[in-house]
Amino acid sequence: MTETSSLSPGEVVRSRRGKDEGQLAVVIALTDERFAIVADGDKRRFDRPKRKNLLHLESVGIVNDEVASSIRDTGRVTNGKLRHAVVTAMRRLEAHAEEKGE
Repeated sequence: MTETSSLSPGEVVRSRRGKDEGQLAVVIALTDERFAIVADGDKRRFDRPKRKNLLHLESVGIVNDEVASSIRDTGRVTNGKLRHAVVTAMRRLEAHAEEKGE
């Protein structure tokens, strides 16, 4: 449980429950100690993000600095940057899985 509470804006996460189970998204904000606001720039755009329980999110260990700095500086981020963050994370995870032979 301590792992999920350490999420920060710009961090790429995988949904563990719900209709979007298994999908990657980027944390936009933390509403309180229990919920995060996530978006992927495609199905969940920045202007209509999803509120998810932190227990239903799994960090993939990737933080996109460009998204994090954009949110920190302006409070907003483009959907293109979100899509790019998700695609980049997906490629890194696939490359890592190939290295391990999975």
